[in-house]
Amino acid sequence: MQNLISKLQKKEATLGVLGLGYVGLPLAVGFARAGFHVVGFDLAEDKVNQINAGESYIIDTEADELRAVVESGHLKATTDFSLLAEVDSVNICVPTPLGKTRDPDISYIQAAVGSIAECMHAGMLIVLESTTYPGTTEEVILPLLQEKGFTVGEDFFLAFSPERVDPGNPTFNTINIPKVVGGVTPQCTEVARNLYGQVMETVVPVSSVRVAETVKLLENTFRSVNIGLVNEIALMCDAMDIDVWEVIDGAATKPFGFMPFYPGPGLGGHCIPIDPFYLSWKAKQAGSEARFIELAGQVNGFMPKHVVKLVTSGLNQRRKAVNGSRILVVGVAYKPGIDDMRESPALDILELLAELGAETAWHDPHVVGTPPMIRGEKLVELAAAAVGGFDAVVIVTPHAEVDHTILLEAGPVVIDTRNALKGHKSDNLIKL
Repeated sequence: MQNLISKLQKKEATLGVLGLGYVGLPLAVGFARAGFHVVGFDLAEDKVNQINAGESYIIDTEADELRAVVESGHLKATTDFSLLAEVDSVNICVPTPLGKTRDPDISYIQAAVGSIAECMHAGMLIVLESTTYPGTTEEVILPLLQEKGFTVGEDFFLAFSPERVDPGNPTFNTINIPKVVGGVTPQCTEVARNLYGQVMETVVPVSSVRVAETVKLLENTFRSVNIGLVNEIALMCDAMDIDVWEVIDGAATKPFGFMPFYPGPGLGGHCIPIDPFYLSWKAKQAGSEARFIELAGQVNGFMPKHVVKLVTSGLNQRRKAVNGSRILVVGVAYKPGIDDMRESPALDILELLAELGAETAWHDPHVVGTPPMIRGEKLVELAAAAVGGFDAVVIVTPHAEVDHTILLEAGPVVIDTRNALKGHKSDNLIKL
């Protein structure tokens, strides 16, 4: 253990990062900028080639920073997983989606651990960062790594450290977000703490790996449940003809005991729509019932249908049907300022409108090309002349560089699901 800690403190250790997406690439660059030699592993050859050419495909990784660590030799990417034998530690940053029945799919984790096990050597640190249910590290990963006869806490070290990423956030990044870490043994925690301590501003050790796994799930379940609550309030306010946005603004003036959350067309991103179901699934395995979590999931999952209902109502006021109407969705990324469309409610809204016979189109200045998962034609330029040809427009994700007032001036019904047109009044405007 002391030998590995010494190598980490002197930055003589070679670090591996397995999975070079929104979590893995910024982490690899952070390690490399701190002076470590880093090997990034990914199955996607195009990603590997882009990294080695100094080209970033992640919004939170500046191309100049990436190019600098690649050219200095501190970071290289590869599809050759046999090179795992050369690293002293490896961070696993692979996707953890839900299956069709909302059961956890940890197949990517199992595949990653299988590759590590084949190349494993004594004195190695393995850290899982992918979000998962409590018990995964000890119940799934540990047995696979022990097959070589190594003893955890002595021959190798195993820990969990939940990824905390907020794409597009200009204030918080991989380095300054406090890093929670929990090991299978106290020795594992100490080694992992020393790894992150060389790079992160704040490291927060916890008593066990299960605590660390649950920390991440609590963070996002907290957000999901509160968003579900305010979405339900929005539905109630709609039924009572009350402006929910004004209600929230008024409540937010209370200096204690209230934290504002805001309604919307549904949840997006890889974490908030998924993580709570990891927790509720595990709770069921333990004989516990996660009623708040399940209810929040139902409310949040209903919101795209509510948005379509608002579209239908707006068109009805003009004696038009959804069937045959031209409808534009503005903003298809799951949050402002980024190009990430994972679990975006815009995809569901476009799908639902198309099923009702609408001719759909979309506009998003951050989304390059025409991704195949998006229904409808891409509107490249948001100009009054182009918007005027639509019967209805739905604002799903309000990017700062989009002038949403154009939508009101152009004439179609505008359904504002994010209060992007706050302060504007128009007979054309319908708020969530």
